[in-house]
Amino acid sequence: MKIAFFTEMGFHGKTSRNHPNMRVEFAWMCALEADHYNIKEIPTEKYDLGIIIIPKKNPDFNISDLKLSCTKVAVMQEGPNWYWQDYDLAKQVWYYNTLVSSDIIFTHNEIDKKYYQGLTNHPDVRVLQSVMIEDAIGKIENIERKGVIVGGNFVSWYGGFDSFSIAQEMDNGQVFAPSMGRKQPGEEQLLTHLPYLDWRQWIHALNQFKYGIHLMRTHAAGTFALNCSYLGIPCIGYEGLDTQQTLHPNLTFELGDLQTARKIALKLRDDLDFYQEQSILTKQLYQEKYHENIFNSTFKKQFKIS
Repeated sequence: MKIAFFTEMGFHGKTSRNHPNMRVEFAWMCALEADHYNIKEIPTEKYDLGIIIIPKKNPDFNISDLKLSCTKVAVMQEGPNWYWQDYDLAKQVWYYNTLVSSDIIFTHNEIDKKYYQGLTNHPDVRVLQSVMIEDAIGKIENIERKGVIVGGNFVSWYGGFDSFSIAQEMDNGQVFAPSMGRKQPGEEQLLTHLPYLDWRQWIHALNQFKYGIHLMRTHAAGTFALNCSYLGIPCIGYEGLDTQQTLHPNLTFELGDLQTARKIALKLRDDLDFYQEQSILTKQLYQEKYHENIFNSTFKKQFKIS
């Protein structure tokens, strides 16, 4: 099956398996051996499937143009399922019509699938699960882990303050966080930031931590929970995010239930057997549910590829 991805990025070609910044969109392209084009570029080659990732901030292209070169055109959810409703009304109507006119709608999570099915009554809505390309990581150092890292900064998008409040229960209250584009001035008074990192550097930096907490209400690709699982780091988070509830089932709870979050954090801290059980379990579940081989097998079954 010949596949092309269309995004706002400017490069044309394939993604190598040792790409240093193997974010989820690059991982999809790599796993599926797909070509990449800028979203406004019309290929001269023919493709069986074209997958469009609509830019959040500049959602402007014509899906009909891509149908000239792709037998089927799929729209891949970008960000949370409600993001498009912050556009002006004309763009909201355009976005809706683009979804309806696509052959397939791909979503991040099962709850997103239900959302888009109900929104559009589209006959073909599927989950395209997140995936990691392990070749791009290199050798993971076997070190003694310590400390807690939260998954985002102090804004509502990431729920950073919620995560921080629970994280203070762990390892003497020293909390770390990645540096993200929405980082607030003054956050360093409360926690320690990692520097800005590419994806490979991020995985190796994450490997030093014992606990992950990501109380993010904005559900999308779920890569923080996925990355923690690959490393065997127990991650506390909300249900509705497929990677969280599939890979960390005993550490997942209802949206906004910080009371349960605190209880789980204390149990992870104080019960060594419970901690080790969750660490072993999440690594097993990663292999069974989210390994690249599982991703490829699931995709082939969806499209009846032998």
